[in-house]
Amino acid sequence: MTTPRQRLASIFVELSGGNSGAPLDHPVLLTALAVRSRELVGARACSVLLAPAGSESGEVYASEPGARDLVLEAFNRGEGPGPYCRETGNPVPRTDLRGRVACQRWPHYVSRALALGYTEVAARPLRGREEVIGALVLFGSGEAPLTEEALVFGQSLADIVAIALLRDRELDRSRVLAGQLEHALTSRLTIEQAKGVLAAQRSLSMDEAFAILRGHARARQRKLLEVAREVVEGRLIL
Repeated sequence: MTTPRQRLASIFVELSGGNSGAPLDHPVLLTALAVRSRELVGARACSVLLAPAGSESGEVYASEPGARDLVLEAFNRGEGPGPYCRETGNPVPRTDLRGRVACQRWPHYVSRALALGYTEVAARPLRGREEVIGALVLFGSGEAPLTEEALVFGQSLADIVAIALLRDRELDRSRVLAGQLEHALTSRLTIEQAKGVLAAQRSLSMDEAFAILRGHARARQRKLLEVAREVVEGRLIL
């Protein structure tokens, strides 16, 4: 039988992206953050807004459709705790949506939220390494109120996922760079082989052979690598 601690540990592993080493499935991970946050924090509903700096569009994942639509609409309108938290990196404290301050600050947002049965809201930045890439928005109600302890825990869950996403982004950049370097090395080797073949065939120096390869490619508006490959494979005699 799984104990509460074991259950919590398995959720932490899930939100960190697991240990398979494969690229993260962002929609799956962010949906898990919304669902697990609602479950562990005890909120009425939770939404996750993903919108890295420089991005003109946002992605929203939620524990229920109403919360997703509300946060996505808020992002598009630039209104509500989610966009504010994402833009500033500052958490939005527990806010009573029935209060005058919330109504004045987010008039359209408040009316939509109350219609969905949400009476309070808070937001925590999705951040890692001092970079904010989104926000975790938590909704409460009379039956499922938000607590300060729950919000602290929610920030921890958001941090775990943000670090996993940023780590995956860095790994993806590393994979792309490694591929580019491999391609560059392979291309260089093919060109050097072609120079050697041409130099041997025509008793030329390596520099002279390269000049002929390059001249042929330029004259016919072809890539040097393509010409070199044909020379190495014996499909082109210069």
